[in-house]
Amino acid sequence: MARLLLSFVLCSDLQHAFQSRNPFGLLCAGFLGNIAHGIIASLSPSDFERVGEAERRIWAGLKYCNGRPVLSHISLISMPSRRVFMNLGKIRRVCSWWRARTIRPLGMEEIMVFRTKKKKYERLDAREALLLGIPGEVICRAR
Repeated sequence: MARLLLSFVLCSDLQHAFQSRNPFGLLCAGFLGNIAHGIIASLSPSDFERVGEAERRIWAGLKYCNGRPVLSHISLISMPSRRVFMNLGKIRRVCSWWRARTIRPLGMEEIMVFRTKKKKYERLDAREALLLGIPGEVICRAR
């Protein structure tokens, strides 16, 4: 349950960062310009390893195009009260512009982030999950 709440915080923080003009599948998809490890006070990867978990931070720099953020919307799909899991068949449907029960198909320039049980591929984009053949829990979608 705590991990799901952390995912909600990630979505919330990215949404607020985009709104104030100031994760990794979002970087690969081109929504973020850079991601760096740091601490509360500064962007310092060397300090990241020395401090406790509570003081660690991941700094994300959003991308902009013509003064507008590339990441315009992010929404949470799995919630503490309703967790949503998808098998490969449902992921294939969503990636192929078909609805999978309550999940709308992915649109142009949109990604869906999954959490999987494989440690190497803990967070994946829907298309990556489909290519690797790994089902999982749908965390959020972003466009």
